[in-house]
Amino acid sequence: MTPAIFGLSGITLTDDERAFFREADPVGYILFGRNVADRAQLLALTDDLRSLHGRDRLLISIDQEGGRVARMKPPEWEAFPPGEAFARLWQVAPASAIEAARANAQALALDLAEVGVTVDYLPLLDVRQPEAHDVIGDRALGNEPMQVAALGRAVLDGLARGGVTGCVKHMPGHGRAGADSHKELPTVEASEAELETDIEPFRTLANAPIGMTAHVRYLAWDRTNPGTTSPFVINEIIRKRIGFTGLLLTDDIDMEALDGTVPERAERALAAGCDVVLNCWAKMGDMTGIAERLPALSSEAADRLAAALNSAHVGREGSERAHLIAKRDSLLDLARNLA
Repeated sequence: MTPAIFGLSGITLTDDERAFFREADPVGYILFGRNVADRAQLLALTDDLRSLHGRDRLLISIDQEGGRVARMKPPEWEAFPPGEAFARLWQVAPASAIEAARANAQALALDLAEVGVTVDYLPLLDVRQPEAHDVIGDRALGNEPMQVAALGRAVLDGLARGGVTGCVKHMPGHGRAGADSHKELPTVEASEAELETDIEPFRTLANAPIGMTAHVRYLAWDRTNPGTTSPFVINEIIRKRIGFTGLLLTDDIDMEALDGTVPERAERALAAGCDVVLNCWAKMGDMTGIAERLPALSSEAADRLAAALNSAHVGREGSERAHLIAKRDSLLDLARNLA
């Protein structure tokens, strides 16, 4: 199995994609708006991917956060609120915020599971910092580590109850980055003591099934490499200091924060200690280059992958979507009414 998650070019597989994916046998796939038309189409696409590999529990992933990051959009799918909505509720009623975040995530997961998606890149555990770039912004669950961890745990639980595995991101923290890593490499000058704030939510949720790295350079830890390609950040900070034991993915290696060719980036990330590389843009030359350069998925990573995909379960109580949405909205009204 190739330790990569690949993107798709359209709403159906091309002949070239079908032949390449069958031979390369990647860990899984990521969906974007270009792959989504309606429920019937999306379910047919994910069914096609599963049949291609003969794996019922295939990693088929998406960035469906709510707010400005959503690949499945109205009018076919309902819009979900961003993380900031639950952060606001926390300020007046923390327990209600936890319940609202859990109900919201479970309803979101039901939408995803219905069309064959098995992994959502949520929750963000990035601690929001003043004067940072707004690439995180209202996607964050707050600016206090305990709050972020508590709401993040509720999101992971809600997703699992809806049959979808969550992924904590962006390890070891993107909240104080002063640039958008999609466009350039952010450099964080905070001290080791200050960075304890950033890693605290990840440490609290170190048993999360999947984690995603940050394309951010932390001068206190590695003055040369961003987290994704830094052996020190991966092994000493994420694996040891945070204690994360789950499947570790890169953020999208197509992003401009990284240098070199895409296959070179993939090779460096795996050499640094990541389990799987995420390659989103469905460029056949990049995908074939990755498949040629990378070794097979390690047995340790394969075990982590299996554990992650088996961690989700559909709850037997309160799993009706309309009930979950109504519960979320009634709780979020508290923040609006008490503002």
